[in-house]
Amino acid sequence: MDGNSSGSGSGAIIGVLIALAIGLLIVASVWKVFVKAGQPGWASIVPIYNIIVLLTIVGKPLWWIILFMIPLANIYAAFVVSIGLAKSFGKSTGFGLGLLFLGIFFFPILGFGTARYVGPAAA
Repeated sequence: MDGNSSGSGSGAIIGVLIALAIGLLIVASVWKVFVKAGQPGWASIVPIYNIIVLLTIVGKPLWWIILFMIPLANIYAAFVVSIGLAKSFGKSTGFGLGLLFLGIFFFPILGFGTARYVGPAAA
């Protein structure tokens, strides 16, 4: 073994810490979005149930959860729900696309910003 391999371990640790920080930021942001919409924040971290609550927030019927399990249909559902979430908070279609493609930036803006829940977009 050469002496150069000892530094790679610290780089991996830093990478893991950055990934954890980003993960925590996203969890906290989605939690805040759920709370702003009058839903329990903890629901954002429960698999499948978080989609059910999200569908309630945007005003889509609960059978849409099936769409999230069908290849290609899940892409359509993700677009519609992301845009619906943005509109449910009075934001634009462009903001909804930001939630879909750049959620790491747009969910904190929605959760910690001044946006208010105005009701289900599909209603």
